[in-house]
Amino acid sequence: MQKSLTIDPQKCTGCLQCEMACSYHHEGVFNPSKSRIKVFTFHDQGLFAPYTCTQCAEAWCLHACPVDAIVTNQVTGAKEVLPTVCVGCKVCTIACPFGTVNYNQDSGKV
Repeated sequence: MQKSLTIDPQKCTGCLQCEMACSYHHEGVFNPSKSRIKVFTFHDQGLFAPYTCTQCAEAWCLHACPVDAIVTNQVTGAKEVLPTVCVGCKVCTIACPFGTVNYNQDSGKV
């Protein structure tokens, strides 16, 4: 069974705990800049919208990668970045129309 993360923006209070939990789970540190989840704030309306990679069927990031570091996992169907192949050029971050591909400053990879 494929796992997926369901985000309900209606329930978001802007506490950013999802960012903290994600960064700790994946990177071992409580640092929102290392999270795969980002919370967009609509300051004027007092609203928040958490977002993450939408796993597009026609993944622009995958097609834009000049070294083919983004692949589709054959078991789960998820688009994944191969850290051993990624050269950190950030072309995928530009290609993503949703801004959900994030560059990791420490590793020099996405």
